[in-house]
Amino acid sequence: MKEKAIGNYQLEICSNSVASAIEAEKGGATRVEFCQNLENGGTTPSFGQLQLVRKLVSIGIHVLIRPRGGDFLYTETEILEMIADIEICKQLGMDGVVIGMLNADGTVDKVNTLRLVEAARPMDVTFHRAFDRVEDPFRALEDVIDMGIDRILTSGLRNSALAGVSILKELVQQASGRIVIMPGAGVDASNIVHILKETGAVAIHSSAKELHVSEMRFKQVQVNGMDEAQWMSSKEKVHQMVDLLKSL
Repeated sequence: MKEKAIGNYQLEICSNSVASAIEAEKGGATRVEFCQNLENGGTTPSFGQLQLVRKLVSIGIHVLIRPRGGDFLYTETEILEMIADIEICKQLGMDGVVIGMLNADGTVDKVNTLRLVEAARPMDVTFHRAFDRVEDPFRALEDVIDMGIDRILTSGLRNSALAGVSILKELVQQASGRIVIMPGAGVDASNIVHILKETGAVAIHSSAKELHVSEMRFKQVQVNGMDEAQWMSSKEKVHQMVDLLKSL
């Protein structure tokens, strides 16, 4: 694992491009959750992106395995696609994958998630924010632990980790060291210390993102779209959080 502690903590940065992953490393992050298409909650990057990020980034790279936006109830074809993407990640030397599947009733799909876990090993495995769509988080926590998964990324079933602090604290206490509970969603320098202290978590997730507007000088005013601003991780924002973690 190409991961380092920041004091007693780990900081994962959600990076939606190779450039963002490079920024995360420059800022001092522990690892990146590598994805694309943040506008739809993140999907699996292309083969070219995976190949290049592994070449250019030396910290841990955990790849989001998500074939589309929308819910986490998947067809057999989509499951096979995710298994194929996991195999590519393994071949390219990635450090981990980030997965999650649910049943229609809001429980964790243990049968099919286990298929992904088995395909992923010996890589690290994180259960992503599909967890925030479950009906009972405390039952879901035990289900994820039973599958031998390494960590859960969750906002505590709220729109932000700050709003979900009370549930996150309960999850950390119930987990009792059996799995890492990693708060994420809306985490930045203004709240990272509060979230960690209130929940007792030792790992945290942030996109550290800022909006980059198009540098095109010519504007085609007769056509709408295709010039939207893009999100990108900021090494300065990462560095701010790293400094705060070092002070704890």
